[in-house]
Amino acid sequence: MEKVPMTPQGHQRLEEELRHRKSVERLEIIKAIAEAREHGDLSENAEYHAARERQSFSEGRIAELEDVLSRAEVIDVPSLAGSIVKFGASVGLVDENTNDETTYQIVGPIEADINKGRISTTSPIGRALIGKAVGDSVEVSVPGGTKSYEILSVDFS
Repeated sequence: MEKVPMTPQGHQRLEEELRHRKSVERLEIIKAIAEAREHGDLSENAEYHAARERQSFSEGRIAELEDVLSRAEVIDVPSLAGSIVKFGASVGLVDENTNDETTYQIVGPIEADINKGRISTTSPIGRALIGKAVGDSVEVSVPGGTKSYEILSVDFS
């Protein structure tokens, strides 16, 4: 079984989601199914089918969360150090064409969320950054062509 690298914060978020789905959402769904059953004929009961579909989705997500958490390899990012980009690093970048600066944290695929500045180790930019150091330039193939970035900082705090 392949380990899934994640930060302590990412691990905690997944545990909280699992706990919520098992203790709150499951009970809500069971109640919704019971109420829909009271309306009679199940074959034409849209509320019943919607509740069952929600149950199926939620149970699938619970199974996925349990699988990921069982294979989690929690990495304590602040204990890491150095100037080389690796898992957990917050990397300051400047686009060499537009001079726009941005910061991304390198995380595992489960935690990735570009809107929150977290990119996956398996994403094109994540793969390009791993192993590089401050001052290095990286080229990344993106849907619009190729982008060039210079690494301004690497931080593990």
